[in-house]
Amino acid sequence: MEKYKEIERSIIKTYRKSIWKRFIAGINKYEMIKDGDKIGVCISGGKDSMLMAKCIQEVRRHGTVDFDAEYIVMDPGYNSANRRKIEENAELLNIPVHIFETDIFNSVANVTQSPCYLCARMRRGYLYKEAAKLGCNKIALGHHFDDVIETILMGMLYGAQIQTMMPKLHSTNHPGMELIRPMYMVRERDIIAWANRHGLEFLRCACRFTEENYGAETEESSSKRMEMKKLISEFRRISPYIDMNIFNSVQNVNLTTIIGYHDNETTYNFLDDYDERGTTRRTPQ
Repeated sequence: MEKYKEIERSIIKTYRKSIWKRFIAGINKYEMIKDGDKIGVCISGGKDSMLMAKCIQEVRRHGTVDFDAEYIVMDPGYNSANRRKIEENAELLNIPVHIFETDIFNSVANVTQSPCYLCARMRRGYLYKEAAKLGCNKIALGHHFDDVIETILMGMLYGAQIQTMMPKLHSTNHPGMELIRPMYMVRERDIIAWANRHGLEFLRCACRFTEENYGAETEESSSKRMEMKKLISEFRRISPYIDMNIFNSVQNVNLTTIIGYHDNETTYNFLDDYDERGTTRRTPQ
């Protein structure tokens, strides 16, 4: 049996509960894929997006939704070894990738303020454009469950706000395009277990900044997101339910117990109609 077939089989057999069912649950719950869609599956070369591509292939092969997919790799200026690693993994996993090149790494090389943020923004813009050229109406990114709960905690602890990473979004800068996150309910530890089982080695951050600072404390290693990973790891040691409770907290918001909220256009404070509500309250507090 060819290696890619063994890998495919493990997704729906060995990791059926931890990966496959969670992948399908996320797609169905948030209605990410519909008949007639053409999805640009964006592959960075990391473990998350490579597994996402394999799962999308399985959904196309065995699912009930009629959709098409393009497997898109953007080369933002990788060195030859990293570019080759992506190509080799795509061949090994039988993913027919479409590769296009940009000059993003050179563009952000001398940026001192948040180069990673700028790089991510530019990458997404290029991916939208390339996907549209290929006739896609959606792009799929490989953000997973841990990314979601890390975002929730970062918003609370460092942004003084309650927010989350949405499972899907309409693009504001690319009309008619939509972003989906099919790995939304898949935990990172299960992705790592899948990769390790098959001896797969994927890219991490392969940007020039990381290469030049190898062995030193980079922006990545000192970031708030890494702090959140450590915090969540400790939560999981305390209780196996806390991570899911964090995830569900932004899907179970009781507005009557919120002091204030906004929708980017209007703002509400509980004092706005506090006295009004007090005269009509039926349940004693």
